[in-house]
Amino acid sequence: MASAILFLFVFLLFLIFLYSLVQLQLLLNYLKARKSNKKKHFSTLSDLPFVTIQLPIYNEKPVIERLLKNISEIDYPSEKLEIQVLDDSTDDSVELTAAIITDLQQKGIDIKHLCRTNRVGFKAGALKEGLESAKAEFIAIFDSDFLPKKDWLHKTLPWFEDKEIGVVQTRWGHLNRNYSLLTQLQAFLLDFHFILEQTGRNCGDHFINFNGTAGIWRKQCILDAGNWQGDTLTEDLDLSYRAQLKGWKFKYLEEVEAPAELPITISAARSQQFRWNKGAAENFQKNYKKLWLNKGISLGTRIHSFFHLLNSSLFLLVLLLAVLSVPVLFISNDGNRQIFIDIMLFFSISTIIFFISYWVTFARINGYNWRSLLRFSVLFFTFFSIAMGFSIHNTRAVLEGHFGKRSEFIRTPKFNIRGREKVLGLEPFRVSFQLLLEICMIFLFGYAVFSAFVIDNYSLILFHLMLFFGFSYVVFTSLNITFWRPNRFSKPVRSGGK
Repeated sequence: MASAILFLFVFLLFLIFLYSLVQLQLLLNYLKARKSNKKKHFSTLSDLPFVTIQLPIYNEKPVIERLLKNISEIDYPSEKLEIQVLDDSTDDSVELTAAIITDLQQKGIDIKHLCRTNRVGFKAGALKEGLESAKAEFIAIFDSDFLPKKDWLHKTLPWFEDKEIGVVQTRWGHLNRNYSLLTQLQAFLLDFHFILEQTGRNCGDHFINFNGTAGIWRKQCILDAGNWQGDTLTEDLDLSYRAQLKGWKFKYLEEVEAPAELPITISAARSQQFRWNKGAAENFQKNYKKLWLNKGISLGTRIHSFFHLLNSSLFLLVLLLAVLSVPVLFISNDGNRQIFIDIMLFFSISTIIFFISYWVTFARINGYNWRSLLRFSVLFFTFFSIAMGFSIHNTRAVLEGHFGKRSEFIRTPKFNIRGREKVLGLEPFRVSFQLLLEICMIFLFGYAVFSAFVIDNYSLILFHLMLFFGFSYVVFTSLNITFWRPNRFSKPVRSGGK
């Protein structure tokens, strides 16, 4: 039994090691891409194509005024631009949105308010229905919390001079990066994806994904790939793979940024993580077999796509690794300590690869200096600790995705945060069986840390300390939301505007 546990533990470490090697190649691709960064511009204004901007919204009262004001100020000829507000809202934000749109129409802006009587297909359904009446050849999409700069269209559209390009995706920025530890850690993860992973895959001619917003599609590409489909929770990833399987090329622009708001509550972060992780697993089940059987796709792209679509499934490996590490602590102390230490030292290469990869992306924004390195080191271990604290939650999402359990598309709430104020009307996180399991994990890894001192075996103490901290953070932050009540010092959220 002990040998089987140890073998499984080492096998899981080996799978994570393989994933780290894929990340290493993306890092090398990224460093190569930075040396050949190019920009494109239209030669004359007459070259500018007609564009439709789609704004899918659902009960976005706090940010709708800010969104429409920002989009209406996009620098582009008015006769070549239409805006579609795809409104699935079920609250009183519909009236506010209609009033703002009427005001913009009176100013000569071509903007339409398209309301559906049902939410069939959720966001994918709204985008598909809007596409039916869209007049333009190019379709830009922004979620309600995104604030693209005025020249965003001028920086993205020239790339479509290549008739094979179906999508241009830009990098997400963060309006509230320093709001809390939670937002800093989300920014830490998203920066890694948008700087290293997207650039690395694109430079290596591997499949990348449209990220659901801050990108622009060629309408012909959407239709050729089978249009938007609402059978997964990540319709953006689904259409991206179907389009690239049809031979369309994607272009990622790291230097073009579109700022947005990060979730500020643990419940919102949980909801978003659940949707993304479950959607990735659903897309693996839906699309990977087609990709593997497509003889026109290179082996390298198949391998990268395998790890891309199974990215979220790493949480299952991490959870198994964490639970097994407790009996392994005692097994490794029983005459096998040196062999076990040698194994752990070898697989520490994975940690070194992740450390360097995340450091490159962090330094891209914060600079290459000792102060940044010190701050990064703290964030790196804090991030991975809390990511492991989410492992039960995200594992459930992954398993539901792989086994085909259906669930609704839950929007991520936005609050138009401008400072560090608390927000009224937050939905509390409910105590559940999952939360009770996470509490049990705190005790389990607390026991593992204590046992390390008892048996004088510290080979796994850092791992167990990170797990103890990660689950403690997730649990106590969740309980804080459950029992917190707004007080007289809380500041209300404004609806946007001045």
